[in-house]
Amino acid sequence: MEYAIEASGIEKAFVERRSIRTLVLHPFGRAGIVQALRGVDLRVREGEIFGLLGPNGAGKTTLLKIFSCLVLPDRGRALVGGHDTRQEYLVKRSIGLVHTDERSFYWRLSARENLRFFARLYDVPGRRIESRIEELLRRVDLLAAADRPFSEYSSGMKQRVAIARALLHDPPILMMDEPTRSLDPISSLSLRRFILDELSRRDGKTILLATHNLREAEAVADRIAILVDGRVRLMGTVSEVSKWGVREQRFRLELEGAEGPLRGPFRATADESEEGTRKLEVVIDPGARLDDLLKALMAAGVIVKACDRMEPDLEDAFSRIAGAEEDRA
Repeated sequence: MEYAIEASGIEKAFVERRSIRTLVLHPFGRAGIVQALRGVDLRVREGEIFGLLGPNGAGKTTLLKIFSCLVLPDRGRALVGGHDTRQEYLVKRSIGLVHTDERSFYWRLSARENLRFFARLYDVPGRRIESRIEELLRRVDLLAAADRPFSEYSSGMKQRVAIARALLHDPPILMMDEPTRSLDPISSLSLRRFILDELSRRDGKTILLATHNLREAEAVADRIAILVDGRVRLMGTVSEVSKWGVREQRFRLELEGAEGPLRGPFRATADESEEGTRKLEVVIDPGARLDDLLKALMAAGVIVKACDRMEPDLEDAFSRIAGAEEDRA
């Protein structure tokens, strides 16, 4: 099986929630329809970390719920672990779901007691439950705090309990819905390292990671898809997506003896001077070359101390894709 997760033409709509005020003022009015997904096609390879990016309301969580058998699509077909999502039991044996809803745990119970309860629900064999819980608590670095009430844990510790719960039955596929949301930078970095080093490289899990944190996707994802308004707008490696729509070249220069504006098909997007050195960020228009810029500078008596190419990043690409979507709308 080449693909762990497949979606073909997935569509999903919900009835719009009406406020109490609207219900009182217009009790017989018809609720609107919100189109969450509009023909999503997606394939996630076995063993890869796949980032699902998009702004709030793009449909990321709805798609994860469809893959997790929590919501049925209106149209289209989804396969997870080779099984249609309508085969709920077979799919749920193949996946572990990590989300940020802390209400799904029992706050008066400890991490160990919570995991013991969920292990029974996940059909972990009784003779393996205690050893499996011990192993997972050690892996997520919660063994010392395993018997404290869940209510006393920090946000980072609660998220590690959620990961341990998803791993109880050792599923080959993990689905993570914004796992670092509300975590501080140090906890976020620690969790990303755990996902990359432990879950992906060591265990070989297939991971579908829904997030709107672009830096997080750049750090861990093998491939990404950008979801906007319920549609997949672009899919590929981080490098491929980052270069979408980029036609000009960008360079960072350190110059000595340079004064005045640049001339020709070159534009400075940042310009600052410090101790006799001028630092420029330069855009070279399509059709022009770096050699042309360097020759023009040297002909003017300017000393080029450093020249570095500025690679396009995911944040810029996301802005371009979102802008293109607004123009299309």
